Amino acid sequence: MIRSIRELPAGPGVYRFRDDTGKILYIGRARNLRRRVQSYWVNLGDRPHLQAMVRRIARVEGVWCDSEHEAAWLERNLLEHSKPRWNRTEGGAEVVGYIRLADGSKPGLRFEHMVSGSGPHFGPYLGGLRIRQAISGLHRVLPLQYTVAGDGSAEEFGRLFGIGPADREALARTAIAVLLKEPTAVEALRSELVRRRDRAAGELRYEFAAKVQGELEALEWICSEQKVAWMEPRDADVYGWADGVLVRFELRSGRMCTWTQRAVGEATARERVAATPALWQPFARRNAELAARLLKVTS
Repeated sequence: MIRSIRELPAGPGVYRFRDDTGKILYIGRARNLRRRVQSYWVNLGDRPHLQAMVRRIARVEGVWCDSEHEAAWLERNLLEHSKPRWNRTEGGAEVVGYIRLADGSKPGLRFEHMVSGSGPHFGPYLGGLRIRQAISGLHRVLPLQYTVAGDGSAEEFGRLFGIGPADREALARTAIAVLLKEPTAVEALRSELVRRRDRAAGELRYEFAAKVQGELEALEWICSEQKVAWMEPRDADVYGWADGVLVRFELRSGRMCTWTQRAVGEATARERVAATPALWQPFARRNAELAARLLKVTS
């Protein structure tokens, strides 16, 4: 088992334990796959109920994700589709939410539990607190809520920021660019928040600096790469092959919900891999390579 753990990446992802009959025992996620899986044999800490499960683990499988947010979504989707015995809940505990760009007399960014109402929506995202912190960070740099006329207090704040209704369109375009994860827009917003955090820390305003740091971390969360949960109800079959192992992920109604792997020859896999949408090809290939390495050390 130690050899299997060494093959896991020190990056975010989802792991799965099987017993010697192939039955799935547990599905979990981690910021660092190698460290998290190793912890089951080193220190279970507040998870003593899993000791009996650990004695039954015969094989470790893993999915190497592109972000912690992607790993959180994948774990949630897999558990909602099928819950192994040792998992306590069918999905993650995080709230699912969206960000809506509102206009009219009350402009700004709004947290929404579902896609409803007017204005463009962005997401889905996991974590109500993170979504609200990200909105706070966006409003801190792009104060859309003060680009109003006819609201005395909001107009007064707008004057303090040097903005008014004429600035709304430009601020909205920038907010949309950030929420669409355009690198230049995301980096510009991040740099401005870092500047404000560091200035606050330099002025010994540590509570405010910590608040902005939380906004930075939330911005990183919602702007990170995430390909396993979509707003649109799209379907896709995602295949990767390496060294005799074919890995398959199913995306159904906008959620990547199943993950399987089996031994097949390259000729059998070729057509399926070629039909995989380009967006998921690097993800699928990387995880097929990981699956092959893990199987090799346990066989």
